[in-house]
Amino acid sequence: MLKILDRYIIKKFLSTFFFSVIVFTIISVIIDLSANTEKFIEGKVPVGEIFGDYYLNWVLWINGLLFPLYALIAVVFFTARMAYNSEIISILNAGISFRRLMRPYLIGGLILFGIHLVGNHYIIPLGNQKHYSFQHQYIWKNNDKGKTKDVHLFIGPDTKIYIDHFNKKSQKAADFRIEKIVDNKIVYLLKAQSAEWLGPPDKWRVINYTERTFDGVKEGFVNGEKLTMDTTFNLTPEDFVRYVNHKEMLTTPELVSFIQKEKNRGVGNTKVYEVELHRRTAEPFTIIILTLIGFSVASRKVRGGMGLQLAMGVAIGAIFIFISKFSNTFSTNDNLPAIVGVWIPNIIFSIIAVFMILRSRG
Repeated sequence: MLKILDRYIIKKFLSTFFFSVIVFTIISVIIDLSANTEKFIEGKVPVGEIFGDYYLNWVLWINGLLFPLYALIAVVFFTARMAYNSEIISILNAGISFRRLMRPYLIGGLILFGIHLVGNHYIIPLGNQKHYSFQHQYIWKNNDKGKTKDVHLFIGPDTKIYIDHFNKKSQKAADFRIEKIVDNKIVYLLKAQSAEWLGPPDKWRVINYTERTFDGVKEGFVNGEKLTMDTTFNLTPEDFVRYVNHKEMLTTPELVSFIQKEKNRGVGNTKVYEVELHRRTAEPFTIIILTLIGFSVASRKVRGGMGLQLAMGVAIGAIFIFISKFSNTFSTNDNLPAIVGVWIPNIIFSIIAVFMILRSRG
């Protein structure tokens, strides 16, 4: 059961948090709009798309990045104000222990943790699909890094394709080749003048093709020149599209499926996607840590007043975010498991939070 004190602090926590979100959202939208107005005008972008497809979803993304910092600022701000007005001292003098006083802060932190967790795994990626698509169409028109010329790609652990050129508009591949390799020996080879995408699931039509099979010294040959053959293999036109922020556009089930698909293909560069997967859980947990740090910083009166406490809180948050981003980048190193690299900042600051809480109690 929540007591009056719990409801009072949780209400202050959440109201200050969402007030911070609203203020920053207004400021960030104004700054971004002023920076992109010229591009919107040049592209003759409908107003409905600007605010419906772009800003509505862009706001989810930018606020998702700063959710933990908002929580820290909110805790420091309203707690410092309570301490300045001697409310904290009155609560402790009434027989409420420091440990008991932490409970509503943890409840508030857990509420925000749950919101951020769901947002990171599902809501924000869905929004990113719309706002990034908008940016790719009107702002970042050359952001597609997908390779279309001289493509070598594994579509399975032992199956490799080569494409001289892929046309994204017609969805046709020129000079197409599939090789199946077992024990470092080619056992199957298909060459085609072109291959055309027919549609899901993984349907292709190869044109003017030849097939060869190899079994020791025995060789099988099928001459399909001037013929077509409909077949399926683990390749789609989406495999030739790669945006820098592709990982942020996938919901967690899609991200897990994508990582597994790449591993089944024998692709080794999935580390960036694994880091993104673990970041989506580690980042919300940061809220709880920063809530405790903010409480320990602001729960006592200091000579510098609220301004000093707020500055300390922002500084701690900035240091945490810097270390977190650095750790995420460092996590892409093959020698360090993704989950370890992502969670290192949380482990370090959890120890700092416990130390600061114990010191404040003393």
